[in-house]
Amino acid sequence: MPLESLLLFIPSCFALNMAFGPNNLLSITIGAHHGLRHALLAAAGRLVAFALMIGVAAVGMGALLMASQMAFTVVKVLGAAYLVWLGCKLFLAKAEVGGQRLEAQQGIAGYVRKEFLVAIGNPKAILVFTAFFPQFVIPENYLSSFLTLGAIFLALELVAIAAYAYAGTRLKGLMQNARGLRWMNRISGGMMVFFGLVLALARRPAA
Repeated sequence: MPLESLLLFIPSCFALNMAFGPNNLLSITIGAHHGLRHALLAAAGRLVAFALMIGVAAVGMGALLMASQMAFTVVKVLGAAYLVWLGCKLFLAKAEVGGQRLEAQQGIAGYVRKEFLVAIGNPKAILVFTAFFPQFVIPENYLSSFLTLGAIFLALELVAIAAYAYAGTRLKGLMQNARGLRWMNRISGGMMVFFGLVLALARRPAA
């Protein structure tokens, strides 16, 4: 790919990676509860979801979601419902300080699943790959350039994950007492519900 294209794509892409949304909120929450390592491991679910979306967009299937109101609505509603459910569950969670580490040790797969479902349930993510990536794709090397852009996106996403997870670890002091933990759960849960409602009200971008 031309160097000038990469120099434009990388900062633009990183701005998308760093945008505050439900997945980055999840990284903050896991980082605050269980530390940087668990947040990074859990984010594997998000990276897998995005890799699948990039593959789907690369073969042109993203156009279906862009063109079909029904397909967009189904994915949107399912994703929004999951976010609201996850937010309510977190909001109502009991503040059991002693049980947090045990939950992390036994349930890292659950966090991976949450990251995956939050990412895959947002149809606007695949629209980013469908609408943003083609601006930088080399037509004569379509597939290889698209996959190169995808690899760069995933690498930058990992950087963003680490940044948000580290920010979460700075809140770890709140996790040392039940009151702080309860407020962290309420704030995180409330924001998850908010993101779910925003997603539910989102409209399909105009073709």
